[in-house]
Amino acid sequence: MILMEPGVPLVPAEVPRRALQPHEVRIRVGACGVCRTDLHVRDGELPSPKLPLVPGHQVVGRVIEGDGFEPGERIGIPWLAWACGGCRYCLTGRENLCERALFTGYTVDGGYAEEAVADARFCFALPDGLTDVELAPLLCGGLIGFRALRLAGDPGLVGLYGFGASAHIVAQLAQGEGRRVFAFTRAGDQAAQALARRLGAEWAGASNESPPEPLDAAIIFAPAGELVPIALAAVAPGGTVVCAGIHMSDIPTFPYTLLWGERTLRSVANLTRADGRDLFALLPSVRVSTTVEVFALEDAERALRQLRAGGIIGAAVLRPS
Repeated sequence: MILMEPGVPLVPAEVPRRALQPHEVRIRVGACGVCRTDLHVRDGELPSPKLPLVPGHQVVGRVIEGDGFEPGERIGIPWLAWACGGCRYCLTGRENLCERALFTGYTVDGGYAEEAVADARFCFALPDGLTDVELAPLLCGGLIGFRALRLAGDPGLVGLYGFGASAHIVAQLAQGEGRRVFAFTRAGDQAAQALARRLGAEWAGASNESPPEPLDAAIIFAPAGELVPIALAAVAPGGTVVCAGIHMSDIPTFPYTLLWGERTLRSVANLTRADGRDLFALLPSVRVSTTVEVFALEDAERALRQLRAGGIIGAAVLRPS
């Protein structure tokens, strides 16, 4: 499925196979998650995508040929497609901030396809025990959420604003580490609140509600800048608010008193390969169950439309026929 121009629906197309370059691997796609970042790219909210573009950066499949992995091995292709290895960020363990980085399904073609090509050095071997469809949301929702949870510090009580693909995974990771979870959703979103409670959240309510007690940290997954002062007001002194999205609407002005008290406001940008290795090594000891709605590959535009409308409970995943 191809994006020809931002703001225009994806269209099906036959793309010829290209020759592999050194370090590249070709996979047969088993599943590809549908991320809100895909929606931002499709709607023109992120600048300068490769065009035409095959979106999708939560890709699970089996190796056909190439470097780094054996044929038939199941691997995952994440958002970070390539980093230079030589800039000041790469040299200090921050390849997620690489000045020349490439991104799957944004600046290089991704996984809304029957086959995909990626740099094997930035792919992950995937654990057994979960299906392709169950694993796909972990390649971004899980990884970015995992990084956001780490950057939140060591919260005993964490609030998750926007209970979708990423938050429903992070809730389970946090509880697996002994943390308490409160979930915040759109007002009236009873389905998302019910999912949060089913996954162990102690409390679930609307994002404009005050929680029953102050939070140690909050992670904002919804691309809504107006949630920043709300989350700061909900966090206790010394707490942290993490903005986990790649795109967010403007943050309104707010009084300094919301930030005062040594509260921290920070963002998460992309991921590192170390994040992936750490998350997938954790899975055998922390059971994560992904809630997914499966769409055929040719229904990618419908999946994006439902995501835009808030109509996906958990995560959406495309599956080639």
